[in-house]
Amino acid sequence: MKVLLLLFLAFGYVGSSVYSSCSQSPLNWCSSVGSAVECGVLKSCLHSNYTKSRQTDDLIVVGLYYESLCPGCRQFLVTMLFPTVILLRDIMNVQLVPFGNAQEVKKDEKYVFTCQHGEKECLGNMIETCLMNMSKMAFPIIFCMESSSDVINSAKACTGVYDPSLSWDKVMSCVNGPQGNQLMHENALETAALKPPHEYVPWITINGEHTEDLQEKAMNSLITLVCSMYKGTKPAACGGSQMHYKTYCQNV
Repeated sequence: MKVLLLLFLAFGYVGSSVYSSCSQSPLNWCSSVGSAVECGVLKSCLHSNYTKSRQTDDLIVVGLYYESLCPGCRQFLVTMLFPTVILLRDIMNVQLVPFGNAQEVKKDEKYVFTCQHGEKECLGNMIETCLMNMSKMAFPIIFCMESSSDVINSAKACTGVYDPSLSWDKVMSCVNGPQGNQLMHENALETAALKPPHEYVPWITINGEHTEDLQEKAMNSLITLVCSMYKGTKPAACGGSQMHYKTYCQNV
């Protein structure tokens, strides 16, 4: 219930005039004074910026190695990772690497990818990879895609909502061209370099480290884990309740 409330708040589905008039993604509310005023969060943004200016401790970096159509990956990204970022964006960063249990082979001058959940997943992985290289709003777009009933067919509409200035033709040019191919190859190399090697997805790293204990804590309550590991002044949002998600796509 708490996660659903967070998502309602994040996307403006609250019945107040403040939120209904807000056209910005929650990750962009504090990007300017105008956005903060429009979304009714000016006071919070001023406090957040003041707090951020006084931060001297390293941010917690949460890495997610995943597949665009893996049910467990989608569940973690939508119900745990994105809400946590909304609440703790001042003390954490996120690194998304869509590849997971895919395989690559080089043929001629390009790489050919085979994905665990078929060609559509390869397309989803590629779209999300290109978006991360082309848009500051990539994470909200990816959240929108992964929370929809059709990850692939929602991509264009989600991009139009959160980054209307980004041409969809440019995104697909990346997806179908050498730029996307090289970016996905880099994802493959980064995934292959994991130590220990990944055994399933979602595979979670905290500050570049993966242990079964960290994985378990992240899956149970990422907000609690990030808050407990951050060494600086903790934001008011720290101290979330525990939720349990243990759905994996095995690396076979």
